[in-house]
Formats: sequence, C-alpha cells, structure tokens
Amino acid sequence: MDFITGGVICIALLLVLIGAGLQIGLAFLLSGVVTSTLLMGSKTSLSLLGQVSYFSIASPTWACIPLFILMGSFAAVGGFARRAYNGVYALSHGLPGSLGVATCYSCAVFGAISGSSIATTAIFGKMALPEMDRLNYDKSFSVGCIASAGTFASMIPPSMMMIIYALFTQQSVGKLFAAGIIPGFLTATVYSLSIIHRVKKNPGLAPPAMVAQRPLTPKEKWAEAWQMWPVAVIALVVLGGIYSGVFTPTEAAAAGALIILLFGWFQGTFRSLDIVIGAMKESANTTAMLFLINIGALFYSRVLAVTRLPTELTMLLQALDVPRVFILIGVLIIMFFLGMIMVPVGIYALTLPIVFPMLVSLGYDPIWFGVICLKLTEIGAITPPVGLNVYAMKGVIPKEANISLEDIFRGIWPFCLCDLAVLVVLIIFPQLSTWLPDLLLS
Repeated sequence: MDFITGGVICIALLLVLIGAGLQIGLAFLLSGVVTSTLLMGSKTSLSLLGQVSYFSIASPTWACIPLFILMGSFAAVGGFARRAYNGVYALSHGLPGSLGVATCYSCAVFGAISGSSIATTAIFGKMALPEMDRLNYDKSFSVGCIASAGTFASMIPPSMMMIIYALFTQQSVGKLFAAGIIPGFLTATVYSLSIIHRVKKNPGLAPPAMVAQRPLTPKEKWAEAWQMWPVAVIALVVLGGIYSGVFTPTEAAAAGALIILLFGWFQGTFRSLDIVIGAMKESANTTAMLFLINIGALFYSRVLAVTRLPTELTMLLQALDVPRVFILIGVLIIMFFLGMIMVPVGIYALTLPIVFPMLVSLGYDPIWFGVICLKLTEIGAITPPVGLNVYAMKGVIPKEANISLEDIFRGIWPFCLCDLAVLVVLIIFPQLSTWLPDLLLS
C-alpha cells in the first residue's frame, strides 16, 4: 500500500469510528494504529505510539493544562462567578435586557480565571437562568444568551483550546493568550449591543428596566462592582505574570490556583476540606479525559504526517492559480461544518496538520489563524448537532422549567450571527488579534 492511500484510509477510518459513536480519543488511537500498522508493521506502529505518548506530553506546556483546569475548578466552587455576575449586573442596571448584558460580560470576566466554556455555561445556567425566569425574560432568549456567552472562556485567556492549538502548531502560549483578549471582549460587546437592540425592538424578550429593577445609586453600583476585585487580582497575577516574564504559563497557572484557594479560604467558601478534595478530583478526571484525547490526536497527526498526505495536499493547493483568500475561505468553510459534528480537539487533529503549514506558507500569521480557529470553535460549541454548550445548558435546566433543546437552539441563532459578524471583522482586520501580542511580546 502506498503512503498517500494510507492517509486517505486514516481520515476515512477516523470519520467512520466517530460516526459509530466511539470515544474521540480512542477513535484517534485506533485509526492511527490501524493505518500505521498497514504502512509500517505492528512493531513500528507500537513503537511510534510509545514515542508519541511520551514525547508529546514531556513538555512544559502540557504541565500547565492540569493546573489551569484546577484553577478553573477552584474558581467554579469558590463563588467567583457569583461575584463577577453581581458586579457586572450592578453596572448594567437600567439597560434594556440588562440581565442578558450582565451575563455576557460576567461570562467574559469569569472566563479570565476559568478556561472552560462548558463549565462557564453550566455555572451561569444555574445562576442567571432562575433570575431571568423570575423577571419573566423570554425562556428561549435566556437560555440562548447563557449558552452562547459561555463560549467566551474558549477565547479569553487562560483558554484550554489556546493551549491545545499551541501544542499542535508549536506556537507561543503567551502570544495566543494575548491575541484572544480583544476578540473575546469584542464578541461580548457585540452580543450586548445585539441584546439591547433586540429588546428595544421586541419588548417581549425582557421586561422594561424600570419594572424589572430598583434603581441603584452610583454609590450602590460601585459597591456591587467592587465585589469583582478578587477576580481582577487573579487575572492580573496570571496574565501579568506571564507577560512581565515573572512566570511561565505553568507557573502562572499554579500561582492562580493557589491564590484562588487562599481567597476562598479567607472568604469562607473553602473552609471544608471536602470541597477542595472534590474540586481536585474533578480536575483529575477532566485532565485524564483531556490527556487521552490529546495524546490520541497528536498520535493521529503524526501518522497522518508520515503518510505525506498533508504535504501533497499543501503542494497541490499552492500550485493552484487562485488568490490565497479563496484557499483561506475554503479552509474556514470546512472547519465551520466540522464544528457542527466534531469536538474542537478532533477538528484540530484532522485539519491543522494539513492546513496550518499551507496557510503559513501563504503568508498568514499563525497567531491570527489561532484566533480564527478559536472563533470557529466558539461557533461550533453552539451549533447543532454537536453543540456542547447547548447540551451543558440543557443539563442544568430544571425539569419543571419545560425548556427543550429546540428552545435552546432557537435562542442561540441570533448570537451565532453575531459570532459570524465578529469572525468577518477579525478576518478583515487581523490587527485586532495581532496588535496586543506584538505589543506585549515583541
């Protein structure tokens, strides 16, 4: 069997295994092992698997993943999401659809210490949805807003997906973190403007501000907003430590987890050792699952590279006499549709070995492309049929609320259009993604 045919079999086998419902990490491993065995024999295949399993994670970058997961788990049970929500809610008092606006910006703020879009969606689903129901917000609007805003944790650092993109492409984690800040908060702003416009146009989505809320004095607003100071301190230590050169990403994650633990202890949310142990167990389970997926994905990528299929496709596309923007649009369309049926790590493993070298050779900035990939990941997290944030939202909705998956998907489409608008802006103006990393880490 020639190597190019092996590459085609490798991709086809992966899609068949995923379609059959096999766990994504095992699907990567099995398709990689079968293909490499056909091409090089079982002994060489197992040797390659062993090498990839060790050397792919024998890297300082990998050590920061479990620490950032632990930091996010501590933040989730430590009441920091509630602080962010109350503070932003106070500042948004009086705006049309103020609870929706507060949800958007508080998800963005909490994303700075969480790193997990699914966890952010679940936390704010439990916290914001009951308040929206109490004030008679439209249910589809409410759940769509929360599920969509939860995706901000994928873009705003410290983002797990940024780290995984860095592992696949050998890019700087610090630069990727910096590149996601402006696009993340830009998306939150576009969401908020959309909410205000939609509520003004259709008052049935949310009650009038004066009916829903008691007016707050400026002093009361800033007193509530001051509750967010621990979140600001943690984000400053983690991100400031990375960009000042004081911490590596791994050290910054450890410092962030320790500070959250100390804040939680002094504020009384971590007085029980069982709470800390529970957060650590949850982090260990998430880390084990993520490492299996990542090792399988990296092994699959290595086997795909051995087949030379990515190289041949790159040379073929480069030889086409078409403007480079058409190749970029084709790549984005493929990744967009893959986002509807695959988890982000799977998309990266399937596409990055092929498209990343090609796009870089065409002159596209690898950090900017990372932001574009993350934006497509955000869109994929809320689009059917595999919208992970939608299912996370559904999982925390009480049965008596009587909200179906169809209600959630119907509510997310206006926010999905906002994401697509931001994606177009980021493509037209790449400086929005590259300016901050060039400023901080040039």
